[in-house]
Amino acid sequence: MKQSSELNRMLRQIDHKGYPAYKQLRGEYQFPGYVLGIDHVQGDPFAAPSKVSIHIKGKQAGFPEALYRLPCQKTALENVLLRQMGRQLHKMSFQAKGSGKSGLMSVSSPGQEVLPRSGCQLDQETGDLVLRMEVGFPANGRTINARELEKILFDFIPESVKRSLYYQAFDPDQLQNTAELAEDQEAIRQQLPERKLAAFVANGSILPRESGVSSRPMKQAVAFQSPQSMEVELTLPNRGAIRGMGIPLGVTLIVGGGYHGKSTLLKALELGVYNHIAGDGREYVITDQTAMKLRAEDGRSVKDVDISLFINNLPNGKDTVKFCTEDASGSTSQAAGVVEAMEAGSRVFLIDEDTSATNFMIRDELMQRVVHRDVEPITPYIERVRELYEMFGISTILVAGSSGSYFHKADCILQMNRYVPADITDFAKEEAKAFPVLEEAPKMAQPSFARVFAQNRKLAGSDRVKMKTMGMDGISIDRETVDLRYLEQLADPEQLTMLAQILKYAEINVFDGKKTLAEVVDVLEDRLKKLGFAGICGERNVSSGLAMPRRQEIFGCLNRYRKL
Repeated sequence: MKQSSELNRMLRQIDHKGYPAYKQLRGEYQFPGYVLGIDHVQGDPFAAPSKVSIHIKGKQAGFPEALYRLPCQKTALENVLLRQMGRQLHKMSFQAKGSGKSGLMSVSSPGQEVLPRSGCQLDQETGDLVLRMEVGFPANGRTINARELEKILFDFIPESVKRSLYYQAFDPDQLQNTAELAEDQEAIRQQLPERKLAAFVANGSILPRESGVSSRPMKQAVAFQSPQSMEVELTLPNRGAIRGMGIPLGVTLIVGGGYHGKSTLLKALELGVYNHIAGDGREYVITDQTAMKLRAEDGRSVKDVDISLFINNLPNGKDTVKFCTEDASGSTSQAAGVVEAMEAGSRVFLIDEDTSATNFMIRDELMQRVVHRDVEPITPYIERVRELYEMFGISTILVAGSSGSYFHKADCILQMNRYVPADITDFAKEEAKAFPVLEEAPKMAQPSFARVFAQNRKLAGSDRVKMKTMGMDGISIDRETVDLRYLEQLADPEQLTMLAQILKYAEINVFDGKKTLAEVVDVLEDRLKKLGFAGICGERNVSSGLAMPRRQEIFGCLNRYRKL
């Protein structure tokens, strides 16, 4: 390893040379208190910024083990460090002048959800810390401006590291509160199955968001208060007793007038699969980790999915046990989504009537009389919802605003009125007695999950594959777009970037024509659990902009890849 003085000398040697001379700087340099890694140098000042990393030994960073004893606490601490480093760099970014991206300094920017990120990783055993960032190496035109880079590497970054990556730079109480919140959130998640709950929403939670494009809490919003009949008390290791609404396992219906908070509650439950930062308002909204939001996705690709639970006897004679299409309808896409979620191991389905295919969700009594079951290939979800729970242990939380037929099927019926929930189960059940119960479908059978896929020959054995992330809309791999807009529980574009890496790795290394899709995902999850981001990207290729997706989203991405 070289000393920082050697880096300084090299900078002066290459000053005013052509931009490619910057590549001589690659390597690791010992600075006071940390090691600076120049991992990748951009090709010119207008290209993607250079990759730089900061390595600090656990003893020097000084964070007490109690702050990262649990994996959830470690992730929360990493997110705090990224936020702090981001604030420091923001003050100094572009103060070093030059062409293109010269002077840019940035790190991953976490949102309200607390996600494992490649931008900052702390070793749970040693406390060693790695922070990855991007730096635009300065140039005038395409001529190196080494004096400006010297400011970045010897002034701006050392000052930011001092204020962001050492324990003494923080308020100890703030870090302690972060660790305790993460532990309490995990404690709620662990208590859900013990209490036979699909989700928990604490009293006092703020569910509405600031706007449609902001995830921050709405000011002066109505605080959540559980109906007394659904209120439960949980005991947390740090906060102690906490009360709120427990949504039981089974079939739960959320009803109410338009704009009264039905979808707002469901959206909070969707993102309750993640922990949230203090002040978000949803810190104690916790949903079963495997919960999956389902909806219609007209035009999506479906490959070899057994949708016979819901669709049979198509007029064209098409096989629905191994159903394939490049352009699914609303009903077939939603049927495929349900079965794929079962295959992924989801124990809770989250559904909003507004984004569902009507003919997939329900057929009323009059329609059943006029169009007989013998000529209707679709078995609607209402006829399977009880069996999904009773046979497979899969609960459903459904937002409904136009049809009361689900009242017969529900275990719990919740009405939202001006964002205030009320338990109307007994009243709704009594009213439903005056309306006929819909005809039952034949009993369902276990769907087949024996899908097997081979490598994409074009990608097999090739590491040079072009990948691109398109915000929250999707990813592109080898010029093939994977539409991920409707995987609504993806919370950050960095999760999509990681999904692109996972898809590439699976194509090249895991798909072999023998493993089922579930076995492929098992292999991917095992590597991620043991080796983290490096298990997929390779130790030297871990970039700063990756966030970990769930198993459900890995399945969802693979299922939407048209070249599968």
